[in-house]
Amino acid sequence: MEAIVLGGAPNSGPIRTIDDAPYEAGIKINDRPMIEFVLDVLEAMDEIEKIAVVIPEGLIEPGKWSKVTLMSPGATMIDSLLQAVNHLQSREHVLVLASDIPLITKEALRDFLSSCSQRQAAVYYPFVPKPAVEEKYPGVKRTYVHLKDNIVTGGNVILIEPQTIITHHQRLRQAFALRKHPFKLCRLLGFRFLFKLFRGQLEVEEIESRVEEILNLKGAGIVSLYPEIGVDVDKPSDLELVRSILATN
Repeated sequence: MEAIVLGGAPNSGPIRTIDDAPYEAGIKINDRPMIEFVLDVLEAMDEIEKIAVVIPEGLIEPGKWSKVTLMSPGATMIDSLLQAVNHLQSREHVLVLASDIPLITKEALRDFLSSCSQRQAAVYYPFVPKPAVEEKYPGVKRTYVHLKDNIVTGGNVILIEPQTIITHHQRLRQAFALRKHPFKLCRLLGFRFLFKLFRGQLEVEEIESRVEEILNLKGAGIVSLYPEIGVDVDKPSDLELVRSILATN
């Protein structure tokens, strides 16, 4: 399997007040760019053969990881994703990760991939139940969605067919732009879904069916009990948390 790590986003959010790195991927944890923790995990996985890293030049040392190929980012996250897909030329599903999940582990990714292997789909997206997040990382603030049977936060990893990225890149642009805004994202699926989301009656299976109806592709929502998949670094409290955790490792 091949992997793509997206790390071209500028550090223009709240974290800028405590770390002036120009790009999010370069924010320092233990005097190392944050993205390096993600690459270390992927490099150590036998399941991963190649890693396309879309990142501005000079952020990390080339040649430090044998599986890594560095690429300059595109104008947007989806442009960067398309560049990486065209470079890899893979016909199999590719694992796509954000660069701001330094707590990610081999166990979390293997569990996600194992769950994906139990179903047939073009794209797999993980959800982490709120209790799993709060049990391991008490007090961490996430964006949660109230579904019928659970309260979940979205993950920062997807498993997707390359052709799906190429064919549906415009819809993916919308979804990525709204990924931090679940109510707006739900509007892409119709107001009936938005209404059910407000009432806490929406089920993952309904979302999967609606995605298939609109896009003519099979999507699968995967429940992960590994909060490392759902905890990214997008505000000062997140950075303080991961620095304290990784300082002891």
